[in-house]
Amino acid sequence: MTNRGTGFRFTLCVVGAACLTVAAAVPAADWPQWRGPARDGRSADTGLLQRWGSDGPALAWKVTGLGTGYASIAVVGDRLYTMGDLDRASTLLALNAEGGKVVWSVKVGKGGAPGWGGFGGPRCTPTVDGGQVFAVDQWGEFVCVNAADGKEQWRKHYEKDFGASRPEWGFSESPLVDGDRVVVTPGGPDGAMVALNRKTGELIWRSRDFTDGVQYSSIVIARFGGVRQYVQLLMNHLVGISAKDGAVLWKAARKGETAVVPTPVIEGDLAYVTSGYNVGCSAFRITAKDGRFSAEEVYANQEMANHHGGVVQAGGKVFGYSDGRGLVCQEISSGKVLWAEKDRLRKGCVSFADGMLYFREEDKGTMILVKASSDGFAEQGRFAQPDRARQKAWPHPTIADGRLYLRDQGTLLCYDVKGK
Repeated sequence: MTNRGTGFRFTLCVVGAACLTVAAAVPAADWPQWRGPARDGRSADTGLLQRWGSDGPALAWKVTGLGTGYASIAVVGDRLYTMGDLDRASTLLALNAEGGKVVWSVKVGKGGAPGWGGFGGPRCTPTVDGGQVFAVDQWGEFVCVNAADGKEQWRKHYEKDFGASRPEWGFSESPLVDGDRVVVTPGGPDGAMVALNRKTGELIWRSRDFTDGVQYSSIVIARFGGVRQYVQLLMNHLVGISAKDGAVLWKAARKGETAVVPTPVIEGDLAYVTSGYNVGCSAFRITAKDGRFSAEEVYANQEMANHHGGVVQAGGKVFGYSDGRGLVCQEISSGKVLWAEKDRLRKGCVSFADGMLYFREEDKGTMILVKASSDGFAEQGRFAQPDRARQKAWPHPTIADGRLYLRDQGTLLCYDVKGK
C-alpha cells in the first residue's frame, strides 16, 4: 500500500454515486455509497433550489488531478471519497468536503482499461461506514481501509480468492455494507455472491446454489415476506439471496444482452429491473407462503431500456433514460409510460433530490433540472459544466448537504444547490 498523504499532486481552485439498507440510519446530509443512503439514487436533502438560473447554481469549488475513471462520489461528514487511476495505479482517495483538498490516497492495484473501448480507471464508488472504506478496482482488487488515514485493514482479490472471471469491461460493483459484513458479487463457480466479515475480511458465506457469472450491477437490500435478503441482477437471472446464510430464496429467469448494468429497484413487493441492448424492463412480484418464496413476472416491455444511467423511483413512478425514447416516466406497478421526452435532452444518468431529477447528459455533460412529476416533462434549468473531459460523463450526480458533486475524470466540481 502507498499512502501519499497531503503531499499528493493536485490542483485546487476555489471559486466561491423503498429498499432498506444499513446506511439508511446515517445522517441525512451523507451520501455514503453508490446511489446514496438507500442505494436508490435519492438524496435526503430538502430545501434545495427548485429552479436554476441561466448559468446554473453557483460553483463553490473545483479540484483537478484525481485521475482517470468513472467512480462517483461518496460523502460522509466532512470527507469525500472516490477512486481514479493515478501514476498507472488504481487509487482510492479521501478529500476534504470544504475545498476538495486531498487528505490521503491509497494505491489499490494496477491501473488501465479492461476490455475494448479504452475505458480506463475504476468504476466502483467507495462505500463508507463505521470508520471503514470499502472499494473494488477494475481488476478485482478489493480493499478495506481506515477512513481516517487510509491505512489498509485487509484486502481480497476477486479472481485469486473467489475464482471469479472478470467481465469484459472490468469489475464495476460497489460493495454493500450490512451490519457486521460486507457483501459483493464477484461471481465464480463456488457461489456468485459472498459475505465477508467487515473487520477481518474472513468469509462468512457464499451463495453456493447461485453461481452466475458477474455483471456490472450492485446489490440492494429488500425485505420480502418479512425476510431480509440481497437482491442482485446478473445476465440470466434476478435473484434474492438470504442475508442470513447465502441461500437462494427465489430466482427469476431474465435474459440480458451484452452488459447488464442498472441497479435493481424495490417498490413494496415488486422488484423492478431494466437494462439496455434492446432488452427493456421487467417487474417481478415477490411473495412468500409457508416459508417458500416465488417470483411472478408482472410485466416485461421495452418502454424503459436503460443502458447504464440508472433509474430513480418517486411516488410510484420510475424515471430514467430509455434508449430510443428519451427521459421516461413509467408507472412501476403496471409498466405504463406516462410521458417521454427525447428532443430536449440526450442519453445520460439521473439522481433525485427534493422533488427534482438531476439529469446529466453523457456526451456534453450538461446538467438538467427536471420536476419529478407524472404530469409531463418540466425543465427547471440547465447548465454546461466547465473543463469538460473528452470521455463520457458517466459518474452519477451526488447531492449531499446542499451540494451537488460532479466527477468528470480527474476533475471534481462542487455546486451550491441550497435554496435561498
